[in-house]
Amino acid sequence: MKNLLYFIVIGLMIYGCGSGKDRDFTQDQIPVMANDTVRIANDSLEYEIIIIEPGFNLFINSIARPRGYHTQTYLENKNRFLVQEYNARVMSPQRYNPNLYVQEINYDPNVDYGYEVNYLLYNYFVFFSQEYNQRFSVPTRL
Repeated sequence: MKNLLYFIVIGLMIYGCGSGKDRDFTQDQIPVMANDTVRIANDSLEYEIIIIEPGFNLFINSIARPRGYHTQTYLENKNRFLVQEYNARVMSPQRYNPNLYVQEINYDPNVDYGYEVNYLLYNYFVFFSQEYNQRFSVPTRL
């Protein structure tokens, strides 16, 4: 299956540990706790988004703005810039913490991923910026 969007973030609680090992995470190597995982998949569109982050499920269900608050166009525009900056940070491990920026996000702004994927991706950036005190050039505040 061709993945247009494959997003894995794991092990951010290992923030203080500096590991020199290769960060080649595969699905079966990731310890998953049901309450800390948000997964959306659509085989017909061939995309998948997996967010494995302690506290994100609580954030999305209680703190984040409700679904429908922002339009899909708004979320797509924000995600386009946020993904670009996030990926630039992944490619600069000497400047940004490689324990926070683990893997690139494959997000094509020309693909219609639907509202739910854009909603979760945008809110992940809001959560990430608040949880780890990271500032992106595009405002992500609630």
